[in-house]
Amino acid sequence: MDPRSIKILIGDDHSVVRHGVMRSLAAKFPEAVFGEASNAADVLRLVEEDNWDLIILDINMPGRSGLETLKELKEYHPEIPVIIFSMYPEDQFAVRAIKSGASAYLTKDISCKELAEAIKKILGGERYTSLSIADLITNELRDNRKGTGHELLSDREYQVFLLMAKGNNVSAVALALSLSVKTISVYRGNILKKMNLKNNAEITYYAFKHNLVE
Repeated sequence: MDPRSIKILIGDDHSVVRHGVMRSLAAKFPEAVFGEASNAADVLRLVEEDNWDLIILDINMPGRSGLETLKELKEYHPEIPVIIFSMYPEDQFAVRAIKSGASAYLTKDISCKELAEAIKKILGGERYTSLSIADLITNELRDNRKGTGHELLSDREYQVFLLMAKGNNVSAVALALSLSVKTISVYRGNILKKMNLKNNAEITYYAFKHNLVE
């Protein structure tokens, strides 16, 4: 595949991010065609309406999360490579993204050059995995053998878990994820039950103990 003539769909709820990525990539791939979506529903709709060579997807979007969207994309369109492009550090979501089928997990502070290199490699049929992510995957396999509690959480529960571990209350988490307070309360209850924890303080302690937050 000629990387210059690719069709790239960018899913991110911030127009500044979408347009910034498009401008950066247009300089590297002058013949590329871009599409954009601000939420998961639009991403899934556009995938059904057109053929895309690559999807760049944020984790935080209104409604369904990027990881949930990734799983649906991989179920119905496994041939389309997906890059998870996130503000979250690698050690928080990279392993989950790769396990769910992402071809790469890139943080938004990545250079234009590295983003272009990742895209070229992915379009060649490979995954783009940094050494740090490879180490995280190795550590995850070791932790799985030990049976760590956070692995029992769904992707959305894990996202809520990390936000609460940083001291956010239910209302703050609901605002951050564009979900209702009632929905976040249900997720919180699931987290406490699955991980056998009693309150937010124990969530925070667990997260720091397992180096899931800084």
